[in-house]
Amino acid sequence: MAEDTTKETGTEAATAAAAQPANDTNEERKRNPRRQRRPRRGGRRQERARPEFDQKIISIRRVTRVMGGGRRFSFSVAMVIGDKRGKVGVGIGKASDTQLAIEKAYRDAKKHLVTITLNKDQHIAHDVKTKYSSSEVMIMPAPGRGLVAGSSVRTVLELAGVKDVTGKLLSRTKNKLNNARATIEALQQLKA
Repeated sequence: MAEDTTKETGTEAATAAAAQPANDTNEERKRNPRRQRRPRRGGRRQERARPEFDQKIISIRRVTRVMGGGRRFSFSVAMVIGDKRGKVGVGIGKASDTQLAIEKAYRDAKKHLVTITLNKDQHIAHDVKTKYSSSEVMIMPAPGRGLVAGSSVRTVLELAGVKDVTGKLLSRTKNKLNNARATIEALQQLKA
């Protein structure tokens, strides 16, 4: 029985010794909370510069071409960019990596930017209807209703900064790229 008590006291002593430094650091932190912290690495992080255009990807597709010896995969990206103040553009990019395809699409959209004539409230003046390839789009002013449109038509109108408008896809095509381009064609027909 005497041996059992010494073993218990030995383990108690070990636990007390292990707990001692933890109590000291807690007490030190209470007295001087900043003393124990390490300095931050890297300093203050600079805020990222805001890009000049907002961007939205309307479609990403994995496309394949068959070569001698197998298939080659690449990614096709369709993107809309705009400043929400009357400038908007649609671009496509294709690369073996999605990030590269997105960058190419952004550059292409920047090349194809168009400026839209809007009034001071960012409304359109009249109805417009356009056909581009297989897509048919109709855009009508709708005061007080907000932006009512679907698919990529909504994306283009949003990034162009158009407010209080109704967009309607009259064709049955689901091709987002053609729908976006048809919307831009329609917006270019606007007169002040």
